Amino acid sequence: MSRIIVKKIEGDRMLDSQPTPMTEAMYYVLLALNQPLHGYAVMDVVKQVSNDRVLMGPGTLYGIIKRLQKDRLIVLEELDGRRKVYQLSELGREALLKEYHRLQQMVEDGKLMFGEGKSSER
Repeated sequence: MSRIIVKKIEGDRMLDSQPTPMTEAMYYVLLALNQPLHGYAVMDVVKQVSNDRVLMGPGTLYGIIKRLQKDRLIVLEELDGRRKVYQLSELGREALLKEYHRLQQMVEDGKLMFGEGKSSER
């Protein structure tokens, strides 16, 4: 399970808190919320971006959304009737980028182990 540092706002300053795990589902929800979306649209984007590999129901999605809001990684953009539209916050964008780079590094490490990396190209 991945770990990210979430910064919490206290008054006017930001504080580093304990590392918080980012699951695969959380990562894909953050990817989807790079644009304003309501819940069911998030599920569709996650399914599409993951090539049907990550499927989530409403209960899972709204649990993730609640956590991401609490951690200030996403914000409620607007209420569209009964639908709530969410979007990535600046803090969420930073966390997503850190996770993306961490995952990239893991792939590079795997390439080295399987003889596909830079050190094996000599």
